[in-house]
Amino acid sequence: MENVTIVAINYPVLRELRMLRTLIFMLGLIFGGSAVGAEPLKVEIIGHRGASWDAPENTLAAIKLAWEQQADGSEFDVYLTQDQQIVACHDQDLKRTAGVDKVISKSTLAELKLHDVGSWKNAKFTAERIPTLAEMLATIPAEKKVYIEVKCGPEIVPELLRVLDKVGPKPEQTPVICFNAEVIAAVKKARPQLPAAWLVAVNKDTTAEALIAKAKEIHADGLDLSAAANFDQVFAAKIRAAGLRLDVWTVNDVAVAKRMLEIGVQGITTDRPGWMREQLGLRSN
Repeated sequence: MENVTIVAINYPVLRELRMLRTLIFMLGLIFGGSAVGAEPLKVEIIGHRGASWDAPENTLAAIKLAWEQQADGSEFDVYLTQDQQIVACHDQDLKRTAGVDKVISKSTLAELKLHDVGSWKNAKFTAERIPTLAEMLATIPAEKKVYIEVKCGPEIVPELLRVLDKVGPKPEQTPVICFNAEVIAAVKKARPQLPAAWLVAVNKDTTAEALIAKAKEIHADGLDLSAAANFDQVFAAKIRAAGLRLDVWTVNDVAVAKRMLEIGVQGITTDRPGWMREQLGLRSN
């Protein structure tokens, strides 16, 4: 029998090795745009409320235009109506988009459908009505995504999951995003395989460590952050090293978008998906 040398590695040494591996990962993200030995990051261009620069936000016209403009995904906002239907709208009422004092949570779907939510943008969109979640989901092309931003509380989750089950896109095509951490926690508890990301407005006091800790606590799959000036490569690398997907919003400035690409984000949300893709010289994924 050949002599075998057994090397005992104690816990402190293992800990140092793990730290070294994390450091290599972060350096790869900072200087190479991806981890050492990993594939280069693919950046998604995501329409903000559809192609909302050119069409009325959160409408079928806007989301269809986002697909025409070769967006990789489209974000839209949702609320629960009085009769437990889910509709796409950013505000809690229709004052801004329809000029009527109709609070979504206190109105039925039929009542909301009576109002034009498109002509405020341009007269050619007069026929646009507030769309349901199911109607928005029905527009998704193969291999594209919609990012469903919940604007209310966890009470929407049962109906949200019911609609997703009925309409039938693959879970990876319908990630849920929300500023309310309780909503993300509720989604992940009820449907662990459904991607969900926590939305956060980054400020000068925001730390990557705090964001990561909270994301892990609620079992979020990623962080969707504002493209703040203090959001840099080290900040982003820590988030990526923690195994979290990283997206940013809402970027309509090309210089900011280029900085986000250099940092290593995986998704850039913009009102102008087609234009932004052209400005960045990106091919459709």
